[in-house]
Amino acid sequence: MNSLLQDLRYAVRQLRKSLGFTAVAVITLALGIGANTSIFSVVNGALLRPLPFKDPDRLVRVWHVPPAKSFPGMTTFAVSAANYLDWERQNHVFEGIAIYSFHGFTLTGSDKPEQVDACSATSGFFSTLGVQPMLGRLFLPEEDQPGHADVVVLSHRFWQEHFGSNPGVVGHNIKMDGRSILVAGVMPASFQFPEFAQMWTPMAWTDQEKAVRGEHHSVVVARLKPGVDLKQAQAEMNTISSRLDEQYPEDNKGWGAVVVPLHDDLVNDVRPALLVLLGAVGFVLLIASVNVANLGLARTFSRQKEIAIRTALGATSVRVLRQVLTESVLIALVGGALGLTFAHAGIRLIMAFLADKLPRSIEVGLDPKVLAFTAVISIAAGILAGVLPAVRLTRGDVNQSLKQGLGRTDSDSSGQRTRSVLVVSEIALSLILLVGAGLMIRSFQMLHGVNPGFDSRNVLTMTAMVSRAKFPVPSQQIAFFEQVLQRVRTLPGVEAAGVGDDIPLDNQGSHQPVAIEGRPTLPMSEQPEVDVRLITPGYMSALHIPILRGRDISDTDLAGRPGVILVSQSMARQFWPGEDALGKRLTLTFYPGAVREVVGIVGDVKLDGLDQTRPSTALYFPLGQVSVPANGGWSSFPMSLVVRSSSGSTGLVSAVSNAVHQVDREMPLRDIQAMDDLVANSLSQQRFNMLLLGAFAALALLLAAVGIYSVLSYSVKRSVREIGIRLALGARVGDVLRMVVLEGMKPTLLGVAIGVSGALALGRILSGLIYGVKSTDPITFVTVAGLLTLIALVASMIPAYRATKVDPMVALRYE
Repeated sequence: MNSLLQDLRYAVRQLRKSLGFTAVAVITLALGIGANTSIFSVVNGALLRPLPFKDPDRLVRVWHVPPAKSFPGMTTFAVSAANYLDWERQNHVFEGIAIYSFHGFTLTGSDKPEQVDACSATSGFFSTLGVQPMLGRLFLPEEDQPGHADVVVLSHRFWQEHFGSNPGVVGHNIKMDGRSILVAGVMPASFQFPEFAQMWTPMAWTDQEKAVRGEHHSVVVARLKPGVDLKQAQAEMNTISSRLDEQYPEDNKGWGAVVVPLHDDLVNDVRPALLVLLGAVGFVLLIASVNVANLGLARTFSRQKEIAIRTALGATSVRVLRQVLTESVLIALVGGALGLTFAHAGIRLIMAFLADKLPRSIEVGLDPKVLAFTAVISIAAGILAGVLPAVRLTRGDVNQSLKQGLGRTDSDSSGQRTRSVLVVSEIALSLILLVGAGLMIRSFQMLHGVNPGFDSRNVLTMTAMVSRAKFPVPSQQIAFFEQVLQRVRTLPGVEAAGVGDDIPLDNQGSHQPVAIEGRPTLPMSEQPEVDVRLITPGYMSALHIPILRGRDISDTDLAGRPGVILVSQSMARQFWPGEDALGKRLTLTFYPGAVREVVGIVGDVKLDGLDQTRPSTALYFPLGQVSVPANGGWSSFPMSLVVRSSSGSTGLVSAVSNAVHQVDREMPLRDIQAMDDLVANSLSQQRFNMLLLGAFAALALLLAAVGIYSVLSYSVKRSVREIGIRLALGARVGDVLRMVVLEGMKPTLLGVAIGVSGALALGRILSGLIYGVKSTDPITFVTVAGLLTLIALVASMIPAYRATKVDPMVALRYE
């Protein structure tokens, strides 16, 4: 311990004597360590920390696996009521199983109506998750029955915001959709599942709803029995699915089931990007460590006499090695402490982009695990940065060092080779990161250039949050939106206005089976599925979705009139190849009472997102012709207004909102935004990946340039006498420039060549995160290689220019 304290005191004295070196090394490592800590804190919170439930590793989600023929490319699908009940009765692997879905309420009784996002769940929902209320109680089994479900459990946040954390609200009634609902309990702040839930209410299916097998709207969560693993659960669900396939071929033919760990399912969207970014910051730290090692090598050359004297006085190689490593680890620990400051700001920045992509229950911050990680990588970076200089010092010839004294003109050819190797590694790692960032930038550019199929300029959108019980029959919902549109269309500046049940890029619309007239009758499970959108006249005009052939829907397309539909160009090509789709007829399986005729073919629209690659097989039918579904289970639903104005859309917000509230003052409005903002927000994940990877690549490029500059500056400093002699003997300035620049460019070009192979491997990893660009995109590779070479050339020119300014007479006396 005493010897370690001596090493520390000596290290502090040595570093204080070289403040310039110390400051550069500390800041370099702080940047690398801070970047790693920022990303790791998010990875730790999202991927490593268990969910805040009892035995979270036993929690799973169970999804349907749809038939590949009807749903190409889709691997999971929501669950129907009847199939869930069969899963519940027939399984032997789940300790508990529950199903839940979204349920919208309107909170009334105040001046301003408010939409409340509730989770309707079966009575075993909370026990399956292993959670208890903070106040009150949970649902009783008898409350999960029709006519007995007027009860809610509040989320902690909703309880705080709406009831001022008053515990007295438990046991009292609140007004929801004009009904009195009993508040049974309040959940703790740590429970935020599912993400949208502001409260929970019993599912309370009717017998008619329990029998529905072909409509899939809900999500299933389950808890594995102790000792049951994922393989056993999957095998059981495969058996049950096969049994249901045989029993109910009309609805279940080809439908399977998949069991997925709940934690994995929650973070599935962000996992690839986070792992890529974690690898990227690892490269940045490696480059930073190599840079500090290069600086350390230059510094140790000037310390060889000092080390030779210590060795002559009896210091062992191990003691010298420990002393040098103590200095480098001390630098890294100080850099780690400074890096925590950078990390704190970095975490806030990252979460600003990822907040809506991560579950709310995930906590991201500088917890003990993150601090331990920072300490470990700091020590590792210190060892990595110090091991080469330390080994270099311990291998020196003591006698030769004492004789030569090693002034500034002495030779250091082996050290120069080592530093060149380090520069090669920096360049190679930097090129890999730069190619990754380049691919992201190119992908983002491609997405920006994608035609979404509509014109978002000067379009305002907002959603009227119609609750399920708002309109008892379809005609009332139709009449409400007709009145709203009549008022909106008379507003100054409004060019067109319409309503749809789902707007483009939202990926929330309905997929429904269809039966084509004149073709063999298929069971519903084998019928092709298409995207189905309910719209009003004016919807296509407001979004400038082109009518390619035929006509748009009109105000005369009402209930009792012949059924009409519009189909997208891709649907027309897929369902009627080589034929004219106009005049063709089909039936929506969920609305079998009406045969509908294709009266118009419209342009394809990106429904899921700008990166959608599947064909947009979409069908649009008039809201005026909507009817009660075949299962008899009508409930009203939210719809979105789209309003095109002659100028900026934001100025219409108040006027359009007022028009809605003139028809119904208690109608809550949500998601009020310009369509331009919706398009921009749809690229938030890609923008985040591009910016963060680009920032890390830029940092790596900066560090690489500093590395080249420092190596060449040191080389010029050591070669002043040689350069002076060359100039004295008649060497031209151009010869000196060429000599120094070539010395810097050789490791650069070698690093670029090595880095290209690594970048090809990275491209394969990034293939799932990029759009419209090959992972081997030649433009990206050539541009990055050229940029890196240019930066290296500039970094080489500065010391080369300094070398040409050497005075031969001064250089000959230089020691």
